[in-house]
Amino acid sequence: MLDNQALPAQMPLRPPSVVMRLRRMGASFPTRLSFLRTLLRRLSAEKAEVSRPVWVMDAAGFGHAVYSVALGGHDYSLVAVSNDLPSDQRTDRVIAQAWDTAYVLYDGVPTPDEVARIVEDAPKQEAARFTERDLVLSRANKSVRLFAHVVEALKTGQQPDAKLVRDTGYLMRTTAVYGNGKFGIADRSVISGRPGLNGPFMAEMLTVWLIRGFTHDLVEHVGGAKLAPQLKRHLGIGNSTGLGMAPFLVSHPMLLNAWVRARETALARVRAIETLSPQQIETLYGLTIRAAQHLAEWQVVDEIGQARIDRMRQEWPQVAAVMEPKLMTGRRPLERLWQIGGTFSTDTQELLAAMLIEPFGALVDDLVDEMATDRVPCLDPSMTGASLRALIARDWDWAMCDYEAADACHQFWYVSEAKAEPRLGVRHEEEGADQESPLDIARQVCCLAADIKPTETVAELLARKPQHRAAVRRVQALANAPYGEIRDNLIGRDCLPVDMLRCKLAFFGAAKFDPKSDRWTRITLCQGAPLAEGLDDADDWWLPTFAP
Repeated sequence: MLDNQALPAQMPLRPPSVVMRLRRMGASFPTRLSFLRTLLRRLSAEKAEVSRPVWVMDAAGFGHAVYSVALGGHDYSLVAVSNDLPSDQRTDRVIAQAWDTAYVLYDGVPTPDEVARIVEDAPKQEAARFTERDLVLSRANKSVRLFAHVVEALKTGQQPDAKLVRDTGYLMRTTAVYGNGKFGIADRSVISGRPGLNGPFMAEMLTVWLIRGFTHDLVEHVGGAKLAPQLKRHLGIGNSTGLGMAPFLVSHPMLLNAWVRARETALARVRAIETLSPQQIETLYGLTIRAAQHLAEWQVVDEIGQARIDRMRQEWPQVAAVMEPKLMTGRRPLERLWQIGGTFSTDTQELLAAMLIEPFGALVDDLVDEMATDRVPCLDPSMTGASLRALIARDWDWAMCDYEAADACHQFWYVSEAKAEPRLGVRHEEEGADQESPLDIARQVCCLAADIKPTETVAELLARKPQHRAAVRRVQALANAPYGEIRDNLIGRDCLPVDMLRCKLAFFGAAKFDPKSDRWTRITLCQGAPLAEGLDDADDWWLPTFAP
């Protein structure tokens, strides 16, 4: 974190009333502050080396392996287990009970006995129990078509079809990456103070990157030959993500505030740059071309998603046309470009924001230190009702509506009894609304507003109406965490959970969002990321493009 005396100049931050709407959150792109980018810069700076002390794999690729790496003065190991999975058991749904591969990120280098324990238990996933030495639990299924194609190509001494590699982008896709105490694995507090893993989701990102390396090794082992480096680098890790991830952003408002504020501060800093060097201008031109190629390679089946991509493809050349030498060599060129960019669609604006941040690591990378927080919402019982009303009037006008109207309370969130995972129901068509999860934040605050007496304290209000305790805490917390609240009605007909998913996944570093409905999406992680043997090139893979 920079000393307060040395803080760089910045333009005003975008207001939460703009940034925290679901439609804009659902247009998020990865940036250099995304967690995968942060992790790989750290690994590169430490000149980390990945070893493979265990490789017990038969000719068909079934067995187990161990990968070890040192980070921040600690050793971590990925134990990977590959199984022979019948095709009729392969599904990406959370209700699956068997997977092609299973993984544990282990704290240290496991002994043979510990490896044996993990090899036995990891394939069981939720049905097993784990220890505090187990930091992350994951599983993944093959992209069967591409995996088989790569194997067959390598066996014949050929490289796989470049177009198929480009269009799929991964050999396997994870269906869960569990951390933070689930099923007996270590709580985040065990590693939260460790260099390298102290940022948000760093252990999970390390797991995903190591899994990606394992998928490369596995297909080469079965195929009996090496993949071309450029093809290998393009092969990331797929992921299928559904409603289970969506409530996280609601349940962790202080963390969401930290993430978004860091990104918005980065954008505000680069917009304030007075002049650009010729090299910086050249870099921005190169990134503009890369973004255009990325858009050209990004194809999805979802009609709404493809329409948004098509519009970006149409608008991006107009953005590039604005970046003429006269503008780029003038005063505050990025602010001028940003203001012109405001005339384009929400998706194009967010792509431009991510690109503007990208070349200026020296100016913005310190912000990653502020993206983890131990702040929690606290309740102030001494606040007056008048002050509470003022906060609601200032920050929550978007939440005030008639929640008896069918469209305003169309959906309800609940937790599946069978899988203990979040689900979304239609209130007037499905049973279960009596078991509703409290994600109806806007409705709670609206009900609170109607019961406030200006002259009483919060303590007196809650003695009279204790059901408002959570809403009061939420309102008070938002006063000091302006980016902590999604400013939309999460039980309304228009709420699309996929927007919440994309926001969080973009902070992870995901790209190539491929929505399958308004409730789940496929993505690619680590595509274009450096390989274990190429960590010296760890900081130039924003929006990776395919180079056969």
